Amino acid sequence: MMTNQGNRVTQGQFSFLPDLTDAQITAQIKYALGRGWALSVEYTDDPHPRNTYWEMFGNPMFDLKDPAGILMEVNNCRKTYPNHYIRVIAFSAVRGVESVTMSYIVNRPKKEPGFGLVRQEIGGRMIRYSIHSYATDKPEGERY
Repeated sequence: MMTNQGNRVTQGQFSFLPDLTDAQITAQIKYALGRGWALSVEYTDDPHPRNTYWEMFGNPMFDLKDPAGILMEVNNCRKTYPNHYIRVIAFSAVRGVESVTMSYIVNRPKKEPGFGLVRQEIGGRMIRYSIHSYATDKPEGERY
């Protein structure tokens, strides 16, 4: 059984591993480019599991072949949003649509507030559960 040491957000690939180094990120970018996948950099300050649409940092990089260019975008995003979650996404157009093939977090805030499980009793002794992100207790722009 795996446990989440430190209550880190676990979305995408490599979530249970320590943070990736720039060399490891470059290796993953090379892997994606070798398969002809387009890459994009996204960021958010609300990593709720149902928040699948993060903000794009720049445009998707369809024609870029050099991993250094994508890593430069990652580093620019880190400088602009140092206290946000940042991820790299790879898209494959094999089936005729751009579908996410790879996604992994490359930057996290120093303090991750985590999530709470909210229990609500409704009619007929039924219980409804939902997830509440502690980050959203503060307004956007003040969360980290």
